[in-house]
Amino acid sequence: MSSRKPIRKAVFPVAGLGTRFLPATKAIPKEMLPIVDRPLIQYAVDEAREAGIEQMIFVTGRGKGAIEDHFDIAFELEKTMGERGKDLTALGPTRLGPGNCAYVRQQEPLGLGHAIWCARDIIGDEPFAILLPDELMHGSPGCLAQMVAAYEEVGGNLISVLEVPEEEVSSYGVIAPGAQVSDALTEVTGLVEKPPRAEAPSNKIISGRYILQPQVMRTLEAQEAGAGGEIQLTDAMARMIGDQPFHAVTFDGRRFDCGSKVGFVEATLALALEREDMGAEVRAMAERLLS
Repeated sequence: MSSRKPIRKAVFPVAGLGTRFLPATKAIPKEMLPIVDRPLIQYAVDEAREAGIEQMIFVTGRGKGAIEDHFDIAFELEKTMGERGKDLTALGPTRLGPGNCAYVRQQEPLGLGHAIWCARDIIGDEPFAILLPDELMHGSPGCLAQMVAAYEEVGGNLISVLEVPEEEVSSYGVIAPGAQVSDALTEVTGLVEKPPRAEAPSNKIISGRYILQPQVMRTLEAQEAGAGGEIQLTDAMARMIGDQPFHAVTFDGRRFDCGSKVGFVEATLALALEREDMGAEVRAMAERLLS
């Protein structure tokens, strides 16, 4: 029987301003923009639930109240729908039970590392997951479930990675790989942020999912600024390599970069095409538009 602490908590950094999607995000959090009929944040929460996460921790900022409302019970809506005999199934995943969600504020945009550090008291002395909602990871089982299975095998710290064409590596954080543990599991010996193509140690990019030991909070506590003058999570993780096991899990699935407009449209189209209730119509519509 494993003595490793289970992954029970997940952090969702959702304090960003979403300026790329203005004016849509002037009054609505970008995480609430829908991919077909579910908000972007819902996909990340559903992925976390599938992986056995019990407590969702949202690091928010001003103007993000809609996220809190979304995961609450909408009494008036449910009562009215119930009285009219309407199906409430679609609302099921939007309910997080009492004590199963927590919200903390990141008052200033000081970087991803700072956002994670804001959740330190809720994390305590437990390993935890991080999911970046802008990265829609689409697969079965989900990305975090694949990572939890790997964690149960090797423990320590894990990040999800994807292989990209070599000409794209300079746009991402990339791992320096060590030993190949299995087809999907690689030892990590270093992390390099946006390397020139000729200097990239691999074509495996960091893709928005992490399982980290609580010691990362102590590293982030130093509040040292990195690239862009922000407190970078990558810098804190890099300092842990060598002190604790560190592995990369190559995700078996598709990644959509919903932080970009093109990626957002791609995700919407790809997921709509898979739907039984609309896929055929969407395909016909796309063919009409392309003709």
